[in-house]
Amino acid sequence: MIVCGDDGLAHRLAAELRGVYGEQVTLVVPPSGRRVRQPVVGRARAASAALLDRVSAAVSRTGAVGAEPAANEQVVEAAEATEAVLTEAGADRAAALALVYDDDETNIRAALTARRLNPRLRLVLRLYNRRLGQHIEELLDQTAAVASGTGPTGHGTAGLDASTTVLSDADTAAPALAATALVGTSKVVQTEGLVLRAVERQPPRPGEVADPGLCTLALLSATSNDPAGADGSEGSGEQGPRLLPDEAAVASATGRGTVVLEQVSYSGPSLPSGRGGVPPFASLFSRRLRWSLAGLVGCVLALAVALMFVTGEHPLYATYVTLLDLFGINDPAYHESTGRQVLQLLSGLVGLLLLPVLLAAVLEALGTFRSASALRKPPRGLGGHVVLLGLGKIGTRVLTRLRELHIPVVCVESDPEARGMATARRLRVPVVLGDVTQEGVLEAAKIHRAHALLALTSADTTNLEAALYARSVRPDLRVVLRLYDDDFATAVYRTLRAAHPFALTRSRSVSHLAAPAFAGAMMGRQILGAIPVERRVLLFAEVEVDGHPQLEGRTVSQAFRAGAWRVLALNTAPPGGRRGEGESPEEEGAPASGLVWDLPPTYVLGAGDRVVLAATRRGLAELLGRRRRERAGA
Repeated sequence: MIVCGDDGLAHRLAAELRGVYGEQVTLVVPPSGRRVRQPVVGRARAASAALLDRVSAAVSRTGAVGAEPAANEQVVEAAEATEAVLTEAGADRAAALALVYDDDETNIRAALTARRLNPRLRLVLRLYNRRLGQHIEELLDQTAAVASGTGPTGHGTAGLDASTTVLSDADTAAPALAATALVGTSKVVQTEGLVLRAVERQPPRPGEVADPGLCTLALLSATSNDPAGADGSEGSGEQGPRLLPDEAAVASATGRGTVVLEQVSYSGPSLPSGRGGVPPFASLFSRRLRWSLAGLVGCVLALAVALMFVTGEHPLYATYVTLLDLFGINDPAYHESTGRQVLQLLSGLVGLLLLPVLLAAVLEALGTFRSASALRKPPRGLGGHVVLLGLGKIGTRVLTRLRELHIPVVCVESDPEARGMATARRLRVPVVLGDVTQEGVLEAAKIHRAHALLALTSADTTNLEAALYARSVRPDLRVVLRLYDDDFATAVYRTLRAAHPFALTRSRSVSHLAAPAFAGAMMGRQILGAIPVERRVLLFAEVEVDGHPQLEGRTVSQAFRAGAWRVLALNTAPPGGRRGEGESPEEEGAPASGLVWDLPPTYVLGAGDRVVLAATRRGLAELLGRRRRERAGA
C-alpha cells in the first residue's frame, strides 16, 4: 500500500492500514522542513495559551503521529508524487495507492500518472469537489479498462481488481461532527441516494430491557465518565461501547444506552424554504412599522364611522370622503356642520402622519429585497441553536448536514470571501462576520442561549480560545472542537474534562474520523459511510458475497458475527436467480431489483449477491484478509 499526503490524514491512514489491516505501507510525505503546519490565528488569551502549552507537552510526551516509521512502513520524502517518486515507491507492483494531498489538482495529476504506470492499481483520491470527483473516477476506471483490454467504455472494470474511489475528508467527517454536537439527534450517512439513520436512545429504566428497534448497532458506555480516560474508545474495556452486539448482549444491557437503526430510506435533500430568493411578505416590514400601519388604518376606519354618524351618509361614501380628506384632495367644509369640519381637520392630521409611515415602508421593502441574497443576522429571541465557527471545507459540509436535519444554526466567519459564504446565503443561515477572538463576536451569535458550539476553524488555538470563552459565558454549554491531530484532540479532551467535570466537551480530529473510510476503500471495499459511536467508528460498506466463506452459502443469521459485521440489506439479483430455504425477498413483497432492507434471517446469501453490511474496522479487515490469502494460495 502506498499513501501520499502532506498532512495528518496521511499519517493516520498509514497507521490504520498497518495497525488494523496489517498491511505493508510506503508513506510518501514532504521533507521534514517543508511539512505543512497548522496556522496559529488570533490573539489567544492567557487561559487558552496556558492550556495549549499543557496539551502540547502531553502530546510531545506520547509522541506525534508518524514520528518514527513502524516495522512494516517505508518512508519516502518528496515534495510531490511525481512519476519518479511513484516508481521509487513501487507503484508498478503495489496493490493500492492513496493520494490525500490537501490540493485537488495535485491529487488528480498524481492519479493520472499512477494509472499510466500501473493500470491495475487501486486508486483512492481525496477531492473536495464532488462533481469533478465523479468525472475523474469514471475517467480513471475507463482508462484501466482500456489498458487491460476489458472494454473501451469502462463497463468491464467489474472483473478487474483495479478501481477508483474518490472520497472527501470533509464529507466523511461532517456527519460525525454534526452528530456529536447534538443530543438525541439522528446520525446520518448519505451516499449515492442511500440514507442510513441511527439514533442514540437513553438507557432504559432499571428492570427494563433496551428496545432494539429495527436493529441495534451498538451499546454505549456503561458509565458517563470513562474510567480508562479513553472516552469510549478501544481502550475502555468492558465499560466502553460494544459495536454490533448479539441479542443476548442487548437483552442483558440494562442501564446502557443504545444506538439503534431507526430508518433506512431515501428522502432526498432538505431544500430551504422560499421561492427564488423572494422574502416572505411578513419579513418586508419590521414589527414596529407594521404596528404603525395598523394604527393608521384603525384611525381611518374610526374617522369614516364618525363621519357616517355625523352626516348620515352611506358607509362606502363616508369612507370615500374620509380618504379624500386624508390625502388633502377634498374641498374645505366651509358651510358644513361643526362635526364635519372637526372630522376633516382630524383626517388632514392623520394624512400628515401617514406620509412618513408610507415612506418608511417603501424604504424597508426596498432594503429587504436588496438584502434578500445577502447575509442574514441572528434574529431576536433565537435560542437552542448551534453556533458554528468557521466556514471552510469542513464547516461548509457540517452546515449542510445540520440544515438537512432542520437544526437552527448561526455561523461565525472572519473572512467575507470564505468558501462556505455562498452556501450560507443559499440556505438563508444567519452569519456573524468577525474574528471570534474579539470581544462581542460570540455574543452577537447568541452564544448565551445556544445549545452547542462547533469550533471548526483551521487554527487549533482559535478553537480552544472560543471553547474556553464560551464556557465562561455558559458553563453547561456543549462544546465540540475540531483539532488537527488525534493525539492532540485526545489530550485536549482529557484536560478540558478535568477542568470542567460537569460540562460536556468533545474534541474531534478530522483525520481520525476520515481515515477509516479511506483505509476501507484502499482494501477494495465500497465504503458508504461511517457512524461514530463515542470514540469508535462503525463502517457501512457494500460487499460482494462471492469469495467470502463467512458470507457465501450462509443464511443472514449465520453470517452475523457479533462485534465484527452484520448484514443489513441486499442488492437483489434479477428474477429467476437463486433463493434459499423457502424464503426470498420477492416473497416478502420486495421489488425484483434495488436494496432490500427487511431481509428474512433464513435467506441464503449466494455468490451473485451484493450486501450492505455494518462492520467494525477489524471486522472488515478479517473479511478481506481471508479473501486475500485464499487468492494468494490459488
